Amino acid sequence: MEFKLNEEQVQIQRLARDFAQSELAPKAAHHDETGEFPWENIKKMREVGFLGMMLPETYGGAEMDYLCHTLVVEEVSRACASTGVILEVHNSLHSEPILTFGTEAQKERWLPGLVEDRLGAFALTEPEAGSDAGAVRTTAILDGDEYILNGRKCFITSGSQAHQYIVIALTDKERGSRGLSAFVVDKDNPGMSFGKPEEKLGIHASCTTDVILEDCRVPVEDRLGNEGDGFKIALATLDGGRIGIAAQSVGIAQAAYEAAVAYAKDRVQFGKPIARLQAIQWMIAEMKTKLEAARLLTYRAAYVKDHGPGRGTSEIAMAKLFASEAAGWITDKALQVHGGYGYMHEYPVERHFRDVRITQIYEGTSEVMKLVIAGTELR
Repeated sequence: MEFKLNEEQVQIQRLARDFAQSELAPKAAHHDETGEFPWENIKKMREVGFLGMMLPETYGGAEMDYLCHTLVVEEVSRACASTGVILEVHNSLHSEPILTFGTEAQKERWLPGLVEDRLGAFALTEPEAGSDAGAVRTTAILDGDEYILNGRKCFITSGSQAHQYIVIALTDKERGSRGLSAFVVDKDNPGMSFGKPEEKLGIHASCTTDVILEDCRVPVEDRLGNEGDGFKIALATLDGGRIGIAAQSVGIAQAAYEAAVAYAKDRVQFGKPIARLQAIQWMIAEMKTKLEAARLLTYRAAYVKDHGPGRGTSEIAMAKLFASEAAGWITDKALQVHGGYGYMHEYPVERHFRDVRITQIYEGTSEVMKLVIAGTELR
């Protein structure tokens, strides 16, 4: 077993790290403070080929694997968690399902724009359908050669900012989750509107809003897959998304860990740097161990996604569960190493502490990840 990246992956990792630290990190505190959507970051990521990076060259993509994408999301999130989740949603939750489930005509129509100038989002969650994705109540009623969509989605990443959305809606109420279908809905479609941006604990620059559908007409040719495929598409899509959130967790944890190590070496108490105190040394040791374990689980999940066997749902859930929980613990200890200063906006560890908390919730809570893992083990 070789626990190392190949030459291409090393180059991508280095490119992503250099780019993120030079272009994204200096502005991360500004975006956190103002909540300004980071369009300039998105433009620069597009220029280096990170948007649509897993799409085939036929559609303008770089045709890279999930592990390369994982490395990029990790490095981007290490610099700016808000930008990291925008990138992850665009690639994993929007571009990939179109590539996987779209017709050739749909791919030719939508995928090049996702590389060149458009931003994508994914609209599944509703006020009464969070962890229980099968409880979706948004409807899509066929009317001639169009569907009429009505409903309300919530907590949508890049809501009101994205150009197009994959929307999961009921086409057959009698069939429950088997009556769900998926649609690609353009932001300019009459009947689509947005709620006010949510005021969140962290990832402030990632705009999160409701997506409101009121008699929103969507052509039949914009349905993704067959009627009734929506639940299958959603679950397969979330697998990829959970790898991205595991990578985001690792990136934030890496940033917090580095900040703690640097501070411990500089901070003098009792006549010596606190890095020489055993209490601090043990925290650093545990932080590093959990960080590396999370990284290995995340990379393995990406490898399984690329190479099999199977979908890797359980391996992905384990990575997402462990990485997000470990990252929460690591950022908490990083703040503790900083003492009172860690609680202040002046130090980036305070932002990491706030940003990381959502990783245990979105793309499936830790509790749902345990259900997925247990379901596989007990089947």
